[in-house]
Amino acid sequence: MHIAFHQLPPDARVWIYQANRSLTDAEMTATLPALARFAEEWTSHGRSLLASAGFRHQQFLVVGLNEGVAGASGCSIDASVRFVAQLEQQLGVELLEKSRLAFLPAGTVQVMTRTELKAAIAAGALTANTPYFDNTIATKGELDTEWPRPAGQTWLARYFGQEEKNPQLA
Repeated sequence: MHIAFHQLPPDARVWIYQANRSLTDAEMTATLPALARFAEEWTSHGRSLLASAGFRHQQFLVVGLNEGVAGASGCSIDASVRFVAQLEQQLGVELLEKSRLAFLPAGTVQVMTRTELKAAIAAGALTANTPYFDNTIATKGELDTEWPRPAGQTWLARYFGQEEKNPQLA
């Protein structure tokens, strides 16, 4: 069953897929019916899932699931990955590639490799306070409150020498 994303509870599970380039308004608008249809038809062991999907920052596809109604199974997660792969083909973007990192310096999403990350830090282009999109977050509550968050408060702290200041990250 499709639900508006904002109606998902804070403990709803989320999956974030990062595009390798910014999506245009036309691309996102053209894809919205497919996202709604996927959420409407998504099932787990024959049970309808209460789900939603949408784009954030023109760079991220976010799929949300209210597991309080019905949880995702391995097969249903596989179905969602197949759907994302179809979107990749349709939009001509990479969404399943996980090696790139995304930051939000000066309000614009910037995607880079780890090698580029080190160079950007050395050049002072990225700091511990630069917002970072940690796409490993698991819930809508985290999405709403901690995404993005300062890079120095994430697993990237070691790149900024922050692990001494925040022992939870060491």
